[in-house]
Formats: sequence, C-alpha cells, structure tokens
Amino acid sequence: MSIDWGLLLEWLIKSVIVCFVLITGFAYMTFAERKVAALLQTRMGPNRAGPWGFLQPAADGLKLIFKEELIPAGADRVIFVLAPVITVVPALVILAVVPWGPMVDIPCCLVTIPGLGVTLGKLLFIIHGLGLTDVNVGMLYILSVASIAVYGVVLAGWSSDNKYAMLGGIRSSAQMVSYELSLALSIVGVLMLAGSMSINDIINAQSRVWYVVLQPVAAVIFYIAALAEVNRAPFDMPEAEQELTAGYHTEYSGMKFSLFFMAEYIKMIGVSAIFTSLFLGGWRGPLAEQVPLLGLVYFWGKIVVSLFFMIWLRSTHPRLRYDRLMALGWKVLLPLALANVLVTAAALINQTLLLVVLGVLALVVAVLLVAAWRRTARRLRAARVARSGAVRGNPLGA
Repeated sequence: MSIDWGLLLEWLIKSVIVCFVLITGFAYMTFAERKVAALLQTRMGPNRAGPWGFLQPAADGLKLIFKEELIPAGADRVIFVLAPVITVVPALVILAVVPWGPMVDIPCCLVTIPGLGVTLGKLLFIIHGLGLTDVNVGMLYILSVASIAVYGVVLAGWSSDNKYAMLGGIRSSAQMVSYELSLALSIVGVLMLAGSMSINDIINAQSRVWYVVLQPVAAVIFYIAALAEVNRAPFDMPEAEQELTAGYHTEYSGMKFSLFFMAEYIKMIGVSAIFTSLFLGGWRGPLAEQVPLLGLVYFWGKIVVSLFFMIWLRSTHPRLRYDRLMALGWKVLLPLALANVLVTAAALINQTLLLVVLGVLALVVAVLLVAAWRRTARRLRAARVARSGAVRGNPLGA
C-alpha cells in the first residue's frame, strides 16, 4: 500500500493552521474580554502595552513564562504536571471535523494570474476543502473529545493535595455529568433533521433555513449546556473564588496555570464554532459558494458574535448558587431536551402524532405547574404561621 505524501502534507499544514489560529485566538480573547468588560463597565481596559494595548497578550505570555513554577510537597507530581496537558489537548483537536468554508479544491504552490494566463510556481498537491477533515461521525467525535477534557480538571484537583482544589474537581465532574446529557440530547433533533452525523452534511442541510429557526429550544439548551461545559460564568462553580480560593487550579502557577487558561478560551472558540455549524448554518451566507473566502468570513463572524455574547454574559450575570446550577441541569434542561426530541421525532413521522405528543406534553406541564403552585402556597402559609407565632410570643415585636 503506497503512502499519499501529498495528503499527509495537506493534513500537516491544516493542523498547524488550526492550532495557530486557536492559540492566537486564545491570546487575543483575553484582550477582547478585558476590553469588552471595560466597555460594559465604563472603564478603559488594557491600553499601555503597544498601540491601543494590542501587545498586552504578548506581555502576559512573557510574564507567565518567567513566573516561578511551584509543585506542592504532597502533590502527585506526574499527574500534577500532566493534568493541564490533558485539559488543553482536547480543546485543540475538537475542531478537526468542523469545516471553516465550502468544499473547494485549492492548488498548493501554484498561482495563476487572471487575464494574463501566466502560471507561477509548481503544483505540489491540492488542498481539499477549508477544513481539516470531514468524517461521517463528526458529531460523535466532538462529543467524545468534549467529555475527555473534564479528566484534566478532576485530576488537577485530586493531585494538588489541596481540599479547595479537590472540591473544585468534584464540582467540575458533577457539572459535566449534569450538563453533558442535556447537551447531547439537544443535538439529537438536529441529527434527525439532517439525517447525518457529518458536520458538513448538517451545514449543507441548512442551505434554505438555519436550524436555530426549526430548533430554537435545542439551540438555547445547547448554548446554556456549552457554557456549563467550559466552566464559563455564570457556571464557573469549579473555580468559584469566593468559596474555593481558585478551585481546581489553586496550586498552579506559571505556564501550567496558563494552560488551564488557554483551554478555557480555546473551548469557548470551539463551542461557538460547533454552535455556528449546528444552528447558524456554519459558513453559509450570501454568495458563499461562489466566493469561498466569504464563507470563511461568515463562519468566523458568527463565532465572534457568540464570543461577544459570552463575555457580555460574564460581565453582567452573577454566578449561580451550586444547588441551583444542578437543579437547572437536571430539573429544567434535561426534561426540555427530552421533550424537544419527542416533538421533533413526532413532527418527522406525521402531523397527527405531533398533535398527540404536544397534547400529552401540555397536560404534563399543566400538572407540574399546579403541583408547584400548591407547594409554594403551602410554604407561604407555613411561613405566615411561623411569623405570626413569633410575633405573639414577643411583646416587643408586637
């Protein structure tokens, strides 16, 4: 069996480009977050390093490189060092199956000047498509890789020999289990509509209408669950500084700490790209098929809007209490995701079944609302009785 060296070289070039874009995106996402937060809070933000502060990420990187590395005496040294790597590697490889643009063939090292008929260079190989690769189980690959990242966080907390870090790791694992179910179920409706697990097929199926229009409930559930998956505010309980000092990375410093930081921001870019591909038509837009570079602009433009919303949410929304966070995952998002799957399946079979399913769901919701109202009424009645008894037993209060 002969080796296709051109194909291997194409994959290598694309992999380097993907990693470069994600790492550069991480660096300037930190700058963008500080600038946008400053704009929302009427502050200046970073403006000292370079023109308009554009060199601030480089200054932060140099500072972290030269910062002292510390390992606690009681820590498991091997796992303590490996945990940041286990966290950042899945973030870098998760976009391998997400196309950035239409499937076009680009000749490498061969340039043709239009109008003159002049060709420069030599054709070494052809780059197929604006994406690393396209596999028919791309969505399964994404879910598998996304579930690996939590191991790094849990191992970081366990290996640090620190109770605050350990609590952060336990919280992260519980949060991942709670929201991974809702996230996976929110995708099922999209897969049923597209009839494929290939990201490229899902994007092509949205040529007429985006799935955010056909699956609005699934889109909201996916976005909320994705925020919880990447530990972004208001779901950043594993590193809640008011309760756990810094959570799972309390004992980390220098470049090890920066790897956790890198993983968070790269995962923000990753989940925004996946959300764009599943619900916003990916690279599709006006004239994107005729001008492939426009597809690239549309794709990253949608990602930038999603990232801006994440920063906006962090700057304006308080952190959830831990029990409320878990209740939201199990009592709200999971039943909603299941109901969305039922409704989508019924709609694809026939209209009569859809009406039956909607009627049953409406009845269930009505029963739950009545039960919640009665429970709230009992609590209010008990509170009034307790308050009136306290007032009667205290003349000064009366």
